[in-house]
Amino acid sequence: MEAEAIFKIAGVGLLTAMINIILKKSDKDEIATFVTLAGLVIVLVMVLDMLGGLFDSLRSLLNLY
Repeated sequence: MEAEAIFKIAGVGLLTAMINIILKKSDKDEIATFVTLAGLVIVLVMVLDMLGGLFDSLRSLLNLY
C-alpha cells in the first residue's frame, strides 16, 4: 500500500512537471502556474486521505471510540 501511494504521488509530480515544461515553452506561464498549483492540491488531498486512514487505524488500535 505504501509503495503504491508513493508511485501515485510521483506520477502526479512527473505529469505536472511535463505539462509545466510544455506550457512554459509555449509562453503560457500563467497556465503553467495553475497546473502546478492543481498538481499540488491533488497531492495534498491524497496525503490528507492517507492521514485520515492512519488516524482511523490508530483510533481502532487504541480503542478510543
